[in-house]
Amino acid sequence: MSVLTRIRNALIAAAVSALMIGLVGCSNTANSPAPGNLTVNVTIANRQVNPSNATLQAKVGQPITFHITSDAADELHVHSVPDHKFEIAAAPNQTFQFTVDVPGNVDVELHHLDRTIATIQVRP
Repeated sequence: MSVLTRIRNALIAAAVSALMIGLVGCSNTANSPAPGNLTVNVTIANRQVNPSNATLQAKVGQPITFHITSDAADELHVHSVPDHKFEIAAAPNQTFQFTVDVPGNVDVELHHLDRTIATIQVRP
Protein backbone atom coordinates (compact mmCIF):
# COMPACT_ATOMS: atom_id res chain seq x y z
CA MET A 1 0.00 0.00 0.00
CA SER A 2 1.42 3.40 -0.98
CA VAL A 3 1.96 6.25 1.43
CA LEU A 4 -0.75 8.32 -0.32
CA THR A 5 -3.26 5.50 0.02
CA ARG A 6 -2.46 5.15 3.75
CA ILE A 7 -2.86 8.90 4.27
CA ARG A 8 -6.15 8.93 2.35
CA ASN A 9 -7.48 5.98 4.37
CA ALA A 10 -6.40 7.62 7.63
CA LEU A 11 -8.16 10.87 6.65
CA ILE A 12 -11.33 8.99 5.72
CA ALA A 13 -11.27 7.09 9.02
CA ALA A 14 -10.78 10.34 10.95
CA ALA A 15 -13.66 12.01 9.11
CA VAL A 16 -15.98 9.07 9.75
CA SER A 17 -15.02 9.05 13.45
CA ALA A 18 -15.67 12.78 13.76
CA LEU A 19 -19.04 12.38 12.06
CA MET A 20 -20.04 9.51 14.35
CA ILE A 21 -19.02 11.45 17.49
CA GLY A 22 -21.08 14.40 16.27
CA LEU A 23 -24.12 12.21 15.62
CA VAL A 24 -23.89 10.47 18.98
CA GLY A 25 -23.60 13.85 20.69
CA CYS A 26 -26.79 15.11 19.03
CA SER A 27 -30.03 14.73 20.91
CA ASN A 28 -33.60 15.88 20.47
CA THR A 29 -33.71 17.16 24.04
CA ALA A 30 -32.19 20.50 23.05
CA ASN A 31 -35.07 21.16 20.66
CA SER A 32 -37.82 19.65 22.79
CA PRO A 33 -40.13 21.83 24.83
CA ALA A 34 -40.06 21.55 28.56
CA PRO A 35 -42.51 19.00 29.91
CA GLY A 36 -45.76 20.28 31.32
CA ASN A 37 -47.78 23.30 30.36
CA LEU A 38 -46.80 25.90 27.74
CA THR A 39 -48.03 29.27 29.05
CA VAL A 40 -48.34 32.43 26.97
CA ASN A 41 -49.19 35.82 28.49
CA VAL A 42 -50.92 38.13 26.00
CA THR A 43 -51.82 41.80 26.34
CA ILE A 44 -54.18 43.55 23.93
CA ALA A 45 -54.29 47.33 24.42
CA ASN A 46 -55.10 50.16 22.00
CA ARG A 47 -55.21 47.68 19.08
CA GLN A 48 -51.62 46.58 19.90
CA VAL A 49 -50.90 42.91 20.65
CA ASN A 50 -48.00 41.62 22.70
CA PRO A 51 -46.55 39.16 21.82
CA SER A 52 -47.03 39.33 18.09
CA ASN A 53 -45.76 36.77 15.57
CA ALA A 54 -43.93 34.79 18.25
CA THR A 55 -42.59 31.31 17.50
CA LEU A 56 -43.21 28.74 20.23
CA GLN A 57 -42.53 25.02 20.70
CA ALA A 58 -44.88 22.36 22.05
CA LYS A 59 -45.57 18.64 21.83
CA VAL A 60 -48.71 16.82 20.74
CA GLY A 61 -51.05 16.58 23.74
CA GLN A 62 -49.12 19.13 25.80
CA PRO A 63 -51.45 21.59 27.61
CA ILE A 64 -51.15 25.09 26.14
CA THR A 65 -52.53 27.99 28.17
CA PHE A 66 -53.07 31.57 27.01
CA HIS A 67 -53.53 34.20 29.74
CA ILE A 68 -55.07 37.25 28.09
CA THR A 69 -55.72 40.77 29.30
CA SER A 70 -57.62 42.80 26.71
CA ASP A 71 -59.25 46.22 26.42
CA ALA A 72 -61.45 45.02 23.53
CA ALA A 73 -63.57 41.98 22.70
CA ASP A 74 -62.12 39.62 20.08
CA GLU A 75 -61.96 35.96 19.14
CA LEU A 76 -58.88 33.82 19.69
CA HIS A 77 -58.65 31.21 16.94
CA VAL A 78 -56.22 28.28 17.14
CA HIS A 79 -55.71 26.80 13.66
CA SER A 80 -54.99 23.24 14.77
CA VAL A 81 -56.50 19.78 14.50
CA PRO A 82 -58.90 20.04 16.18
CA ASP A 83 -59.26 23.81 15.90
CA HIS A 84 -60.22 25.92 18.91
CA LYS A 85 -62.11 29.21 19.22
CA PHE A 86 -62.34 31.30 22.37
CA GLU A 87 -64.32 34.49 22.94
CA ILE A 88 -62.15 37.20 24.49
CA ALA A 89 -63.91 39.84 26.59
CA ALA A 90 -62.66 43.35 27.28
CA ALA A 91 -61.36 42.23 30.66
CA PRO A 92 -58.19 41.29 32.52
CA ASN A 93 -56.96 37.83 33.52
CA GLN A 94 -58.76 35.54 31.07
CA THR A 95 -57.44 32.00 30.71
CA PHE A 96 -57.87 29.69 27.72
CA GLN A 97 -56.39 26.19 27.58
CA PHE A 98 -56.18 23.66 24.75
CA THR A 99 -54.10 20.82 23.35
CA VAL A 100 -53.10 19.98 19.79
CA ASP A 101 -53.52 16.41 18.54
CA VAL A 102 -51.70 16.61 15.19
CA PRO A 103 -48.07 17.78 14.76
CA GLY A 104 -47.31 20.77 12.56
CA ASN A 105 -47.29 24.56 12.66
CA VAL A 106 -50.31 26.00 14.46
CA ASP A 107 -51.21 29.67 14.06
CA VAL A 108 -52.93 31.41 16.96
CA GLU A 109 -54.76 34.51 15.73
CA LEU A 110 -57.05 37.29 16.81
CA HIS A 111 -59.90 37.48 14.31
CA HIS A 112 -61.18 41.03 14.81
CA LEU A 113 -57.71 42.60 14.95
CA ASP A 114 -56.49 40.22 12.21
CA ARG A 115 -53.20 39.61 14.03
CA THR A 116 -51.13 36.50 14.62
CA ILE A 117 -50.10 36.15 18.24
CA ALA A 118 -47.90 33.11 17.68
CA THR A 119 -47.06 30.14 15.55
CA ILE A 120 -46.65 27.03 17.69
CA GLN A 121 -44.40 24.35 16.21
CA VAL A 122 -46.05 21.19 17.53
CA ARG A 123 -43.84 18.11 17.47
CA PRO A 124 -44.84 14.45 17.95
